[in-house]
Amino acid sequence: MNFSEEQIIRYSRNIILKEVGGEGQKKLLESKVLVIGAGGLGSPVLLYLAAAGIGTLGIIDSDVVDLSNLQRQIIHFTPDINIPKVDSAKSKIQQLNPDVNVITYNERLTSKNIVEIIKDYDFIIDGTDNFPTKFLVNDACVMNNKPFSHAGILRFEGQTFTYTPGNMCYRCIFKEPPPKGVVPTCSEAGILGAVAGVIGTIQAVEALKYILQKGDLLTNKLLTFNALTTQFREIKLKRNENCPVCGKNPTIKELQDYEQPVCELKL
Repeated sequence: MNFSEEQIIRYSRNIILKEVGGEGQKKLLESKVLVIGAGGLGSPVLLYLAAAGIGTLGIIDSDVVDLSNLQRQIIHFTPDINIPKVDSAKSKIQQLNPDVNVITYNERLTSKNIVEIIKDYDFIIDGTDNFPTKFLVNDACVMNNKPFSHAGILRFEGQTFTYTPGNMCYRCIFKEPPPKGVVPTCSEAGILGAVAGVIGTIQAVEALKYILQKGDLLTNKLLTFNALTTQFREIKLKRNENCPVCGKNPTIKELQDYEQPVCELKL
């Protein structure tokens, strides 16, 4: 791949890294990453991946920008209120890096459309704010051998891990969605906006490492972050042989849509 003079300047800080170089930058420009949710987690993910030169970024979100989103969803600005989040995010990405091809899906992710949407992407980012979608993303990615980054945030805490085929998945830790009322929504519990930035940025790093095939991914481990103590904790886990979706004898063989309350203030 021949870089233009502008690209050499734009990506110079990537290219001078021996772990990236011209070959690595070529991989980034030829890669495709899907970000599910253009909210608190998706915002830093999209900005950093666009800046790094990911060639194609897919964004799926059915929501519009709300005033309450702006406390943490940094890709959206005040004039974007009532604009579809995918359109708002796309405009910022195009201003940041015109090299990036942005594909938007202004729709709700369901068991009916997820396989068709994820099939052409190299890596998936789960930036969603509700359990039904998190389980759907996990199951679809496992069944279709798609690597993805999981993350969750609430109050002053966040967690993340990376799935690649053959390793631990979300259901290895959490077998099924919790009963209604057990876990508070973000409108009830709140979220410190910068926590979304910390965890979302780690998700972006994981995507870049996967594409570059450099470093150690957060596979078979759960990374947690507590903003009040400024402590990270790495919990080593392993694939559950009895996991209903990735185990030796999976019992979940078809995708399903769970019905659960969704946060009123979108993460």
